[in-house]
Amino acid sequence: MEPHEPDLTDIPVTIVLAALADDVRLQIVRALAEGGEHACGSFDFGISKATRSHHLKVLREAGLTRTRAAGTSRLVRLRRDELDRLYPGLLNAVLNTRTAA
Repeated sequence: MEPHEPDLTDIPVTIVLAALADDVRLQIVRALAEGGEHACGSFDFGISKATRSHHLKVLREAGLTRTRAAGTSRLVRLRRDELDRLYPGLLNAVLNTRTAA
């Protein structure tokens, strides 16, 4: 069963921005922006599996990612084309901003 993925036109930009406001989720989006699909388990960032799952769910429900099942794995990709079409320049601005260490 595939997880629910909302239509981006149904998501207010404030939800997208809130999802991107978390450092861990921003790290995930940066990794996904490099292209292709990534296994959910490949995102470590020093967090627990449950926390990682939560962050991936927030990104999916905010319309930032797509998730597909491949056997027992879940593969995630960024909805870059859709996001760029609906919110031109948003991802570039967010991805090019470095967080304070």
